[in-house]
Amino acid sequence: MKVYTTDKIRNVVLLGHGSAGKTTLAEAMCFTAGITSRMGRVEDGNTISDFSKEEQKRGISINTSLLPIEWKDYKINVLDTPGFFDFIGEVEQAISVADAAVIVVSGKDGVQVGAEKAWELCDKYNTPRMFFITGMDIEGASYHDIVEDLQNKYGPKIVPVNLPIRENGEFTGYVSVLQEKAFSYKGKETAEIAVPDSEQSYLEETRGTLSEAVAETSEELMEKYFGGEPFTDEEIREAVGSGILKGDIVPVSCGSGTQGKGISTLLDDIVHYLPSAASRPMSGTNIKTNEVFEANFDDSKPKSAFIFKTIVDPFIGRYSMIKVRSGVFKTDDLVYNSRTNEEAKVGKLYVLTGNKSQEVPELHAGDLGALAKFGDAMTGDTLSTKAVPVQYESMEISKPYTYISYRAKNKDDIDKVQQALTKIMSEDPTFRFVNDAENRQTLLYGIGDLQLDVVKSKLKNEYKVEIETEQPKVAFRETIRKTSDVEYKYKKQTGGHGQYGHVKIKFSPSGNMDEPYEFGEEVVGGSVPRNFFPAVEKGIAESVSQGPLAAYPVMGVKAVLYDGSYHPVDSSEMAFKTAAKQAFKKGFMDAGPVLMEPIVKLKVTVPNSYTGDVMGDLNKRRGRVLGMNPLPGGKQVVEADVPMMELFDYCTVLRSMTGGRGDYEYEFARYEQAPADIQAKEVAARAEAAAAGFAEA
Repeated sequence: MKVYTTDKIRNVVLLGHGSAGKTTLAEAMCFTAGITSRMGRVEDGNTISDFSKEEQKRGISINTSLLPIEWKDYKINVLDTPGFFDFIGEVEQAISVADAAVIVVSGKDGVQVGAEKAWELCDKYNTPRMFFITGMDIEGASYHDIVEDLQNKYGPKIVPVNLPIRENGEFTGYVSVLQEKAFSYKGKETAEIAVPDSEQSYLEETRGTLSEAVAETSEELMEKYFGGEPFTDEEIREAVGSGILKGDIVPVSCGSGTQGKGISTLLDDIVHYLPSAASRPMSGTNIKTNEVFEANFDDSKPKSAFIFKTIVDPFIGRYSMIKVRSGVFKTDDLVYNSRTNEEAKVGKLYVLTGNKSQEVPELHAGDLGALAKFGDAMTGDTLSTKAVPVQYESMEISKPYTYISYRAKNKDDIDKVQQALTKIMSEDPTFRFVNDAENRQTLLYGIGDLQLDVVKSKLKNEYKVEIETEQPKVAFRETIRKTSDVEYKYKKQTGGHGQYGHVKIKFSPSGNMDEPYEFGEEVVGGSVPRNFFPAVEKGIAESVSQGPLAAYPVMGVKAVLYDGSYHPVDSSEMAFKTAAKQAFKKGFMDAGPVLMEPIVKLKVTVPNSYTGDVMGDLNKRRGRVLGMNPLPGGKQVVEADVPMMELFDYCTVLRSMTGGRGDYEYEFARYEQAPADIQAKEVAARAEAAAAGFAEA
């Protein structure tokens, strides 16, 4: 592949609902551009972008794939993203380096929630966009209805630029609203035909919509519009490109991915109307001077690049995927990583086409490429020169809230599992694994159940290790609600010196739930020598790690040593520590022991129409709704305090309840006393586990 300069590069991300046709469209783009000699099919598992075993097995996109397409002296870097919400991290990585988006809508299924979320993402990243309605060859596909739906949702900025022509149920051609001409499909080529009578009125209507949108782009064109003067083709092209960049115009085109129709028109539109990287400003920080570094995808500036994705594949190796943000990266360049504070040689530069790599001598500002096995580089790192060290802000990645407990199926594979999970985590920043030492469990965190299932499957099929999963334990705490006064005498006679420790301790709630215990002494008359006080406290400190009620950590207990006795020969620190531990067990259980459960502050963002359902469900989960805050776009943020144990399946339920339109986040708030039935059930379960030999005490 030849080297392209910034003005000849287009970075385009394909967004949309799962199974809307993004991968099929990407395949058609590659075929039309001559990258492949035949089109692969998602159903057959032979597309360029869905190359992993998991994607081929499941028939869905899991990872973002890069497909560089050469088209009429331009390079279009197509980023084919997953549509399923569990893989939102892949989408966020891709859109962070895209200069424009093509939102793919199924002509059969219409505007689905995935397209709505794609629009919201484009708003968040201020990404210019267009719609491509695919599946025009499918019976029942209605272009006009979908355009009307889009206009109802997003207003007059939605402008059809191509209209489908259907004859006897077949998708045979299109009408260009820009050119006011019609074309029929002849293989990969098109031939001009007369505008069908059936499309004439719609053409006039959409041309009027286009003219109004063009007029809105400048005062000069507005005057011309009101003066009744027609726009020239050049004025329309410039205005459409400018309007797309500003977000004032969102064009709608159409075609068929499976039949490869409308694809060359789409590629032309991407080249002519969607912006290059140079059209969008970009800046970082010069960490040596602490000044703003205006990169702006300028070849003449010192080189800098951002690692937006990491690939760690057992078959193709490790690649750091970069977007060059200034200067020109060349083979054997020495570059500086601002995170690791290390320099390393680039070695070879690559462009990736799915899982195929091709070496290139250089990458210009705005281009996307890859570095192989590049040291300790991670997603989010900035690469620059040591003379001008630059740091770019990392992309915002969704935080995972769905989690599950796991363990290696074979104990001999524990290290192998951890190594494999580390590699998977370096690829996917929305996935992580955590060692919960407190509850003697290891946890997998992800966006949703599908993502975690994919991880489990990858471990088995790609890394040859297996894990078993189960519902995670909740991090309960134990405390007391009453007071108690206990005495314990530890006395043991052996062949030599004996053991003697005698304590009297009062236990009560400390009122400080941030600390496990408070220790004090009120001993008078030297009944317990001062040198044994630390041993008594140590006994208490060791006891609070696993409480007497259900072996959970203790919080909020006050222990006051007020009396006891000692033996001048047999007393020792060990004896007093043991006496204190035994006194704690009895004193804790005599002081009204209770389980405390973790409460989280939950925020659920949903369209207004779903707030009633959400609040009803939260009530079933013992949640307390605290209020609602309206957001632009007809949404509400429902805030509630909810027990952590009630949120185990919340991701799946919320998606089902809201058709995928609901999002949520939470953070730990505090501990509250668990209801009596919850406590009784948990205590019984822990006792049963202990009896079965799995106790953690």
